[in-house]
Amino acid sequence: MARPKAKSKDRAKPKDKKPVRAAMADADVRSLVTPEGVDLRLRLADVGQRLSALILDELLMGAIFIGGTLVAIIAGIMGLIATRNLGGAGGEAMLVLWLLAGFLLRNFYFIAFELSSRAATPGKRRCGLRVAARNGGRLTADAIFVRNAMRELELYIPLGVLFAPADIAGGWIKLAATVWCGVFALLPLFNKDRLRAGDILAGTWVVKVPDRSLLRDLAQGGVYETAAIRFTLEQLDAYGIKELQVLEDVLRRFDRKAVQVVADRIRQKIGYPRGEESDGAFLSAYYAALRQRLEARALLGRRRVDKHDKG
Repeated sequence: MARPKAKSKDRAKPKDKKPVRAAMADADVRSLVTPEGVDLRLRLADVGQRLSALILDELLMGAIFIGGTLVAIIAGIMGLIATRNLGGAGGEAMLVLWLLAGFLLRNFYFIAFELSSRAATPGKRRCGLRVAARNGGRLTADAIFVRNAMRELELYIPLGVLFAPADIAGGWIKLAATVWCGVFALLPLFNKDRLRAGDILAGTWVVKVPDRSLLRDLAQGGVYETAAIRFTLEQLDAYGIKELQVLEDVLRRFDRKAVQVVADRIRQKIGYPRGEESDGAFLSAYYAALRQRLEARALLGRRRVDKHDKG
């Protein structure tokens, strides 16, 4: 007589890994709410990308410094020959100037490029990165100065001690400098936003610049264009260039919740009654009209930076 087969225990079905992978993929995404109330999604730069950008910037600064040094040496030699002063009495002064030039280069290099509209050094731009304020506001000069001044304490001073002659910095001092440099170098690995000390003090972070290749010109119309939406000059003069840029970013991302919130805010701000048009159609029409208005004003020499600018 055949024995009845024992019912096998139900094996635990493997959990769907897709949500886990999605969560891991989104671990680098941060929500940044602008002063206009727009929720933008930014992806943080990883440690490897930041290190690559730093190496590229250091190589470029090194090339600039070496080139400047060679030019200064040649000019100095020619000046000494012209004045027939070959005694070398100004050697110490030249060394001080050389060190000062290196200090100014490595500090103002980062500050000058990050103060630009791209908020990125050549190395960061090559790696697709930029600096952003963590509060969603405008990146201020104070924040950029603080984050780059801290690099002097994090990196350059300890490295200077490590490469100093033994009669200036002994073994214990060099060991302390190594530990100091290592702590600051590893700090981004031990916080979720990968912030270095300068970012923590300045309220900044380094984010990936979204890849936007061959995007259509939103002012040239599109799927949301409609001839039924018209705006008065007073309604268009409610905003400026900064708000236009934010609006363009919202339209390119086209997150439906963000589009709805921004459309409602603009309607309320300019006193535009809600009609049958969709929020996307309204925003696209307002973007095109606002851009044309700002371009026309710019031709007359009047640029309105934002909604607070009375120009």
